Amino acid sequence: MSLALDAAAQDLLFREARTANTFTDEPVTDEQVQAIYDLVKYGPTAFNQTPLRITLVRSPEARERLVKHMAEGNQPKTAAAPLVAILSADNEFHEELPALLPHFPQAKDMFFAERPVREQSAVLNAALQAAYFIVGVRAAGLAAGPMTGLDFAGVQKEFLDADHTPLMVINIGKPGEDAWFPRSPRLSFDEVVTTV
Repeated sequence: MSLALDAAAQDLLFREARTANTFTDEPVTDEQVQAIYDLVKYGPTAFNQTPLRITLVRSPEARERLVKHMAEGNQPKTAAAPLVAILSADNEFHEELPALLPHFPQAKDMFFAERPVREQSAVLNAALQAAYFIVGVRAAGLAAGPMTGLDFAGVQKEFLDADHTPLMVINIGKPGEDAWFPRSPRLSFDEVVTTV
């Protein structure tokens, strides 16, 4: 059975796409980021929650503050990328549920009244949204360089607050020279899928 997406789209989003390690200096515009978000916001989450928060790091001063929290090997990539985004989970996402889930507004208090439950749900669902965001970056003809090699507590203190949990930093732009490491292996269908 074939997929609905043509082969070129499959390559763009998955087969040929990889984590970029270098970028050209071509800027990434606010319009591109908005188009990416306006596409990926429709990805499914539990209770239609939308805990993902995106902090665009554009100013040189903010970039310098972020770079110092990145792992040593990630610092040059983050310093040079045309755009860097901090992706985080909003642990107070439940406040939006009455508007996002109008047919079941009581879900806010019924399921998410306790902070530990909210934090677990926020991180899981924001991670789903982060994956959609990466695919959206690719759909825009850009490359993404997601990284978790960073001082999470430092990034939270520098850019966020106690209600936001940092998930990753993503470098975004047109891939530069020698942007890719060789493709790493993946598990086969039979190694992953079990039928019961």
